[in-house]
Amino acid sequence: MKAAVFQGPGSMARQGVPDPGLVDPGDAIVRVDVVTVCGTDLHILKGDVPEVTPGRVLGHEAVGTVVETGRDVRTARPGDRVLISCITTCGRCCFCRAGRYGQCSGGGGWILGHTVDGTQAEYVRVPFADLSTHPLPSAVDGFDAVLLADILPTSYEVGVLNGRVSPADTVVVVGAGPVGLAAIVTARFFSPGRIIAVDLDATRLEAARKLGADATAAAGEGPEQLVADLTDGLGADVVMEAVGLPETFEACTRMVRPGGQVANIGVHGKPATLHLEDLRIKDVTITTGLVDTSSTPMLRMPAAGRLPAGELVTHRFELGQMEEAYDVFGRASDTGALKVALGGPQHTAVQAPDPPAAA
Repeated sequence: MKAAVFQGPGSMARQGVPDPGLVDPGDAIVRVDVVTVCGTDLHILKGDVPEVTPGRVLGHEAVGTVVETGRDVRTARPGDRVLISCITTCGRCCFCRAGRYGQCSGGGGWILGHTVDGTQAEYVRVPFADLSTHPLPSAVDGFDAVLLADILPTSYEVGVLNGRVSPADTVVVVGAGPVGLAAIVTARFFSPGRIIAVDLDATRLEAARKLGADATAAAGEGPEQLVADLTDGLGADVVMEAVGLPETFEACTRMVRPGGQVANIGVHGKPATLHLEDLRIKDVTITTGLVDTSSTPMLRMPAAGRLPAGELVTHRFELGQMEEAYDVFGRASDTGALKVALGGPQHTAVQAPDPPAAA
């Protein structure tokens, strides 16, 4: 099969790799129908995630069709249309029992496209398939649903819930990329008083306004002063970092009010300075997190027209155009890309890949 394969920092290629086969009795093989490129994939290409080694198939979010299951799989069946979660869940370890699936110590967590081959391929092996795939209602379009595999749960859980967004809050989202925009969309569930989006890119700021931001600020034009002016000098109740740079994290800590929350969502590849000399008496809470995907049952919201997920997808490609999709997404400031998604012509038959040859 063809897959997007990490070649080392700065390089990815779509090339032939062996078809996946069942390894454990809880596995499923899923034919990939819709897949995306995530900002985390770009961080991998930059070398920010050293655990990803050359030869790894990238990708950790997809919609697909089950073609084969191991003997212990009970709920997923060949022919089922499913959402593949970015987080794999063993369901048995102490973290999974507490609903902290992202910290799974039983062989799960973020493994797809990280420590095992991922979803940017024609087929993918999904471990712990009963808990790591979700039946997909027929009313939900695959290009909408695929965003519920990662960016919507990530923004909601790591940003909105960790940040404890409440009615009437002033919320600042630094970074209006896909995750930041999703944070704006999901923060509105809690009726904040004001949402302010900060970004370098005018196109993304315009998208933020369309998706619910009440005010926007270009990163180079005094966003900290704008926040101070709009809050009578107090600062924001909740500030979310959705970029992953030291300077943006430090700016977040300057924009938060005493007693406020800083929720870090961005993937950081370099250390950031924590200015405790300023923060130590402000009663500020700083949270970090890896998504648990416990909120994926929001799946039913797009079908009801209450979650504008599809509006985040600005560019669609055929499955064979992976390199073009990476190029467009990686040059978002030039292309205006928010989120790219790939989906090929739908197959008329489901066929399992040939099993691997015996050793």
